[in-house]
Amino acid sequence: MLKIVKFGGSSCADAKQFAKVKRIVQSDPARRIVVVSAPGKRFKDDHKITDLLYLCAAHIKYGVACDDIFGMIRGRYSDIARDCALDVDLSGEFDALWERMQSGISADELASRGEYFSAKLMAAYLGFDFLDAALWIKFRFDGSVDREASYEALQRAADGHGVVIPGFYGVMPDGHIHTFSRGGSDITGALAAAALDADVYENWTDVSGILMADPRIVKDPAPIRLLTYSELRELSYVGAQVLHEGAVYPVREKGIPLNIRNTNEPDHPGTMILEKIDDEQDGEDDSFITGIAGKKGFSIITVAKTGLSSEHGVLLQIMEVLEKHEINVEFILSGIDTVSLLVNSAEVSSRLYEVLGELQKGLKPNSITVAEHIAVVAAVGRKMANRLGTSGKLFATLGRHGVNVRMITQGPDELNIVVGVEEKDFEQAIRVLYDSFVKE
Repeated sequence: MLKIVKFGGSSCADAKQFAKVKRIVQSDPARRIVVVSAPGKRFKDDHKITDLLYLCAAHIKYGVACDDIFGMIRGRYSDIARDCALDVDLSGEFDALWERMQSGISADELASRGEYFSAKLMAAYLGFDFLDAALWIKFRFDGSVDREASYEALQRAADGHGVVIPGFYGVMPDGHIHTFSRGGSDITGALAAAALDADVYENWTDVSGILMADPRIVKDPAPIRLLTYSELRELSYVGAQVLHEGAVYPVREKGIPLNIRNTNEPDHPGTMILEKIDDEQDGEDDSFITGIAGKKGFSIITVAKTGLSSEHGVLLQIMEVLEKHEINVEFILSGIDTVSLLVNSAEVSSRLYEVLGELQKGLKPNSITVAEHIAVVAAVGRKMANRLGTSGKLFATLGRHGVNVRMITQGPDELNIVVGVEEKDFEQAIRVLYDSFVKE
């Protein structure tokens, strides 16, 4: 059994969090590969180390002194080392880094040092070896990861013993440090899990798994116990704040379960994400909705023309106009004489009248209307296909609570039902669906 465990910034914020990480790792001998982020916030008005490093990079770029900021960064690591009683002296490396900052250093390399020093301390604390991510994560010049070369490098370097790896960065073919986007340590962990064919990839953070709804809208939403990768994609697409796609694809491709856990509540099972979930795994869970998510900022463009459905190529003409203006269509709904397209308002706003003019000229419709300030809300669940009348019940429930539904669609795989509502009803729609279909 091999578990790859990744700990986020909140899990590495200070010595107390380091101690929690150590207890988690030592509680299971399968946890032999540890990926860490840079220290995050310790309290509300604190600073993330990565933010401070990027701030240093900005100061250097514009010739502004950053001595105090660098001192704050250095002090955070010194505090962790002291409070963890570590016999580790990073002063030489910090001095060398400061010299590099005076002579010229890329923002990527400077930002990567947050994870680098975090992993150095964590390796000493756990009694594991330190493995620099630059020794195995290989980027191509276009910024994509050379997974074959990276996997082979890690397989040689890890070799079955306990190691701590800094997340967030790797190396370009010319030897320069290159970072992932924010949240990149999640990607590092997923790549490590895929490279070593791990049995489980555990992603430890400060929440007990993925919640069934946004806690800013629904009070104390329940965590999702089991989730399929397909459901995760659906929830992410409609606005749920979940993992970066790059942190999911490597493990999904290998069929490796992904477990979201809470460092501060290590006994909570969190959310387990699998390719498939059978009835036995579901147990007695009778809920057919896995999660509810949504986002604002959409418009609905509706084209109406008598006999529209019998005209060949009409939809293609519409899509060509939108493609020309680089406008992505989120959802399409059609009737006998109408077709409606849900688009991102920000994408279409500056080109709206030009788009409408081209559609009018090319299609000569009876009318073209635009409904703005639309939000989408989606109920996602693998069990929806087994429930008759779900769409009707959902539609009626929203209506009874005064939520005006402007559109409704269901995917062909029946994993989700998406409704378009006015933005003013967005939060109410989510609360109504949660209270009616999850808490019932």
